[in-house]
Amino acid sequence: MSALPTTMTAIGFDKPGGPEVLHPQTRAVPRPGPGEVLVKVAAAGINRPDVLQRTGGYAPPPGASDVPGLEIAGTVVALGDGVSRFGLGDQLCGLVAGGGYAEYATVHESNALPVPAGLSLTEAAAIPETYFTVWTNVFQRGGLKAGESLMVHGGTSGIGTTAIQLAKAFGATVIATAGSAEKCQACRDLGADHAINYRNEDFVALSREATGGRGVDLILDMVGGDYIDRNYEAAADSGRIVQIAFLNGPKAQVDFRRLMMKRLTHTGSTLRPRTIAEKAAIADDLRAKVWPLIEAGRCKPVMFKTFALAEAAAAHTLMESNAHIGKIVLTV
Repeated sequence: MSALPTTMTAIGFDKPGGPEVLHPQTRAVPRPGPGEVLVKVAAAGINRPDVLQRTGGYAPPPGASDVPGLEIAGTVVALGDGVSRFGLGDQLCGLVAGGGYAEYATVHESNALPVPAGLSLTEAAAIPETYFTVWTNVFQRGGLKAGESLMVHGGTSGIGTTAIQLAKAFGATVIATAGSAEKCQACRDLGADHAINYRNEDFVALSREATGGRGVDLILDMVGGDYIDRNYEAAADSGRIVQIAFLNGPKAQVDFRRLMMKRLTHTGSTLRPRTIAEKAAIADDLRAKVWPLIEAGRCKPVMFKTFALAEAAAAHTLMESNAHIGKIVLTV
């Protein structure tokens, strides 16, 4: 690493708060440990967990960088011991447990993937967090199969736009909820068979109508709160609900009789605290089953706006406004 700088610019915060607490800091360039590569970051995706971390609600797991940022894309500039998948100069995108909002970041080689052919580094930075999350929750945990129905709440979020495209690519019927006519149309443009404006339409009634009265096979929910009880109502017999966040709060009053009468499964997961090995298994699945779809143009990250690294506060302000459709990315 002798030719590399010893310090870099990263985005951090001194105390939790609003977007304005984010500011550039001078940090030491991290050194790659065994199995890790050091990446000169070209771009880093913005995600809801970053906002939660900034407000004091989602601490990094033990050993992870306190710099926000869970996904990066860039060029390999140094190798840790035992690295075999990547070489110096290779371009990759990767899932990190922290440290993405910086000029340099380390990633375990098993949690990184080559940049899909045809995508820029900025687009590639918008892939890892959402694609890893959707794959493990919709397909591995939720068991979505061709011919089934999926309802995704927050259809124009980074997670939502990814879930719509992947579910359609694998043969499912997709119902999306979103908060405006424009966002509902964006969901349809991405392939959703039905889009429901949750502000003035009842997603329970309309999803049952869309499924011929039987209900939805799988519901991907990042809202929580009163949606939990309504999801139980919207689900089909033997339906599955996968919980990945709680934008409306983690507590709710729920009639659990439906869980029994309809033989429902309600599960959930978080991605960030999972082990390197668990994330590696997801990465291997993505490489085999999803990368060919991306390279064939059948799905791709939906890009909304990019900001320079120093403008991270403005990027967080945009995310909190919910005005975006798709991904917000920092360019370094």
